[in-house]
Amino acid sequence: MIHDFVHRYPHLLEVVYDFTVWFVSLFKRWLKPGGVRERFFVWFEKITKGPMFHCHTCGQCVLHSTGMMCPMECPKNLRDGPCGGVRTNGHCEVKPEMRCVWVRAWENAQRMPTYGHELLMILPPHNWALTDTSSWINMMTGIDQENPKGWLPNHDPLTLKPYFYRAKEASE
Repeated sequence: MIHDFVHRYPHLLEVVYDFTVWFVSLFKRWLKPGGVRERFFVWFEKITKGPMFHCHTCGQCVLHSTGMMCPMECPKNLRDGPCGGVRTNGHCEVKPEMRCVWVRAWENAQRMPTYGHELLMILPPHNWALTDTSSWINMMTGIDQENPKGWLPNHDPLTLKPYFYRAKEASE
């Protein structure tokens, strides 16, 4: 099963992710929300990320930060970690036949040297207005970093700086 590949080789997927970011960034100036290009990207994301990650086309992909597990698979749509209802066997309280997305994310993150630490970061709330848009275009244009109206950026408790500043400083 393709989805099992994700659980077996999360580090390989980190490498593929980094390559894809590099490749897509070559076309950054032509990537704009809306229009034919975005429809193509949405279609391509559905046929690639759909089978592999059970992608829900949320428009704000955080796979690399969540152990290559889509948090939108959670029946409660929890993007920041497990609820209090994870069963002792690691299964979901809502769907007992399903292993908790966050248990699988934790297991995968342990084998991800590049992005595994990001599982411990608090993610901004999901912007539902981005649903059915291209997460790649949103990432390249910075749209995915904009918090929904009324939300402030999450801060690193050690530096009191928003997380995106810390990531920016690390890349410089």
